Amino acid sequence: MEWLLALVGLGLLAAIWCIGIERHLYTVRQTEIAGVLPAGSKPIRVLHISDFHLAPWQKRKQRFIAELANLNPDLVVNTGDNLGHRNAIDPVVESLTPLMRYPGVFAHGSNDYEAPSLRNPLSYLLHPSKPQHGHPLDTERMTSAFESGGWLNLNNKGGVLEVGGLRIGFIGLDDGHDGKDDVASIPAQVRSQTAIDLRIAVTHAPYLRFIELFTEADASVIFAGHTHGGQVCLPGNRALVTNCDLPTRYARGLSAWSFGGKNSILNVCAGLGTSIFAPVRLFCRPEARLVTLLP
Repeated sequence: MEWLLALVGLGLLAAIWCIGIERHLYTVRQTEIAGVLPAGSKPIRVLHISDFHLAPWQKRKQRFIAELANLNPDLVVNTGDNLGHRNAIDPVVESLTPLMRYPGVFAHGSNDYEAPSLRNPLSYLLHPSKPQHGHPLDTERMTSAFESGGWLNLNNKGGVLEVGGLRIGFIGLDDGHDGKDDVASIPAQVRSQTAIDLRIAVTHAPYLRFIELFTEADASVIFAGHTHGGQVCLPGNRALVTNCDLPTRYARGLSAWSFGGKNSILNVCAGLGTSIFAPVRLFCRPEARLVTLLP
């Protein structure tokens, strides 16, 4: 009986930690990528944000997002799943407004199109989640707010921004997890970019076919989210799932990729949120990532 009580007590403590504490321990992880800028260039500090899954009552998270502007990044990359509730567009835009004074780019995730719905969390251990059609969201209003703030829309689109004195070409895909990606658009995106110093690719879900496509398109760095870093991990940040075909050892952080004789670096952000129907994190603190690009 004593061991059973101890086990129940341990389970309660774990639940309190996962639900009530760790998922609120927002942090900024800093890393560097050398060898991607032209020789003699100044470093470029990229703030990578992702997977807020924001709900209107999550005031602490909203403050954290807004205060990220104090990092003074050279570029903001938003890899989607901003919305976690049908009434979250205004809080998302308000939270991100301080960051819109910096150059930025964005690509949406499936939760930016439809409100979340209740799912069996254990099913993620068996296979990536399947699209479920929830309440449709006013994605266009959020997109317009981002564009009005000066951010570049990379949902199956590309473009060029001058950042830190360099011309950076961006290519992007809309959410592949929900089948909104248009991979056939990539060649045209690439052809439209001339005299660039660097190419960066952006998408929400880091499916292997996207990583290969971006690498083949000469993207030096690829930014993605979606995985939540595994969300519920083993000690040492060892992810159990990625919710896509990306191997679990790449669920967050930097990894090197080669395809077609070309090389790229993938940066996966574990994100700042969770679904309101699965509000837990274990050995996987919510994060934004500050990535410094170097010559």
